[in-house]
Amino acid sequence: MLDLELSTPLLFCILPLISLLFFKLLTNFSSSSKKSTNSSPPSYPLIGSFIEIFVNKDRRIQWTSDLVKSSPSSTVVLQRPLGEVSILTANPANVQHILKSRFDIYQKGDGFRRTLSDLLGNGIFNADGQVWKFQRQVSSHEFNTKSLRNFVENVVDTELNQRLIPILAAAASNQTVLDFQDILQRFAFDNICKIAFGYDPAYLLPSLPQAKFAIAFEEAVRISSDRFGMIVPLIWKAKRLLNVGSEKRLKIAVAQVREFAGQILREKKQELKEKSTLESVDLLSRFLSSGHSDENFVTDIVISFILAGRDTTSAALTWFFWLVSKNSEVENEILKEIKGKSENIYDEVKDMTYTHASLCESMRLYPPVPTDSKEASSDDVLPDGTVVKKGNRVVYHPYAMGRTEKLWGSDWLEFKPDRWLETDMITGKRTFVARDSYTYPVFQAGPRICLGKEMAFLQMKRVVGSVFRRFKVVPVVAEGGGEPVFMAYLTSKMKGGFPVRIVERDV
Repeated sequence: MLDLELSTPLLFCILPLISLLFFKLLTNFSSSSKKSTNSSPPSYPLIGSFIEIFVNKDRRIQWTSDLVKSSPSSTVVLQRPLGEVSILTANPANVQHILKSRFDIYQKGDGFRRTLSDLLGNGIFNADGQVWKFQRQVSSHEFNTKSLRNFVENVVDTELNQRLIPILAAAASNQTVLDFQDILQRFAFDNICKIAFGYDPAYLLPSLPQAKFAIAFEEAVRISSDRFGMIVPLIWKAKRLLNVGSEKRLKIAVAQVREFAGQILREKKQELKEKSTLESVDLLSRFLSSGHSDENFVTDIVISFILAGRDTTSAALTWFFWLVSKNSEVENEILKEIKGKSENIYDEVKDMTYTHASLCESMRLYPPVPTDSKEASSDDVLPDGTVVKKGNRVVYHPYAMGRTEKLWGSDWLEFKPDRWLETDMITGKRTFVARDSYTYPVFQAGPRICLGKEMAFLQMKRVVGSVFRRFKVVPVVAEGGGEPVFMAYLTSKMKGGFPVRIVERDV
């Protein structure tokens, strides 16, 4: 929920604006019933589509998905309050245009950077231009090394065998209910902190501790994300200026995160002075060993990778396990594939074709990052004819794209891993057939395509293999049943968590 607590001085600052907006609403609403001809919601002077945006604030992703899906061009123009314009699209040609063809004019933009700058600084996910290009080059080199891959494999194996599997075994033995979303987030947080910092927060323990760094990071991410959800960004900016409410809490949380990161950085720099080289192969050690010693640069980039690695894989796996639990045929095919592999399946993970297809199919319906946006630095026209003015935000919508009939067929709502596979009629061998990254931009596309994509699949397949080999994950259905609610901060979540029972499989 958005924190709207306001101090008395802040109320005096915004009451005139609220009064003006309300007056305009009253004078325009009764005299205007105009509808858009391009599936956009009704818009009025000054307030734009405030009414529709406000009514749908708790289901923003689903609402905007419905808008673009109902548009013949799969694109709508959303007029926001005070003249701001967002263009939402689920058109692959438009996605390719903004992520590749005209990458030069579609950047994160000042508005995006300001919103996340307190947490991410100038990190790779919040940077544009030469700053982004330099970080991308540095990071790309490190991500392509075999030693990092081996390190990641060892980290994930250790977390699986020493923490996740024992916790699931205990839950099965005691017949306790776990919030599997929380468990997967803790698992991912431990992993990414070890990979990024070489530090183990020990967040996934049987006691499920409230680790200070993890709590501060979660608070900082949630409040930063809430800024994007503000219908009138002036509110969070005013609260930040006055240091009240959620913005005061954000300031405290970010200070804790950056102080913690800075402490580890200083320890590693001291170690580097004493040894000339660092034994650890985590990302921070790699950056320092290769000569990148600027504290702000290294801290910003590592915090960005923690954000990416913490939430995306856990979100993907949460929805994956839920979908598979509803589809016994899919689960049986995955089990058949897993049982044909050795216990230590990292070397064979590339051959887990059906599991790979199942993960892709899950992320089609429930992408970890359901929307992303770019800001136009100059006037432009999208391939479908939509006019873009300098300063407009263009939002591409992976959630809507995965649910569009023209892209996936009339059975788009069905969870069908087979749509990603081709079967050889002679040998019966199945081959994975990827969709182009502009139809399926779950990992972005173009120059900014996710550096950790292959690493993410390795981790997810390892988790799926280890969990399904021993356990069945059974959702605890709440009274009334129904589908869990998909919600999004910077990444997607399952509202209320994912309560499950863990059942040992018969060997």
